[in-house]
Amino acid sequence: QVQLVESGGGSVQAGGSLLLSCAASGRTFSTYAMGWFRQAPGKEREFVAAISRIGGNTYYADSVKGRFTISKDNAYNTGYLEMNSLKPEDTAVYYCAARRGFTAAVIAYEYDSWGQGTQVTVSS
Repeated sequence: QVQLVESGGGSVQAGGSLLLSCAASGRTFSTYAMGWFRQAPGKEREFVAAISRIGGNTYYADSVKGRFTISKDNAYNTGYLEMNSLKPEDTAVYYCAARRGFTAAVIAYEYDSWGQGTQVTVSS
């Protein structure tokens, strides 16, 4: 398995931006597809975005499409989630996840490695 560590969370006002990073170690990140999920208090973990192993395909939840961008730099073993035009409803703990294989996935159980999460709080 690959070990994942998220960073970049914080507090921001509505309309602001944040860049989340996901640093991978332990295995070659280029052999993994990656996803971002989030979990708000009292809610289930939900899919946010996913990217294929070499970054050719990306997928987004409808709620973030056009505002968030997922990317993956295999040379630096790091994945990113750029979040713009943030809304209070984006407040959650954000998790990055990795799965062996080429294709991305939108379902949490298809991922075998998870980070510890980073808090994102958006105030109105």
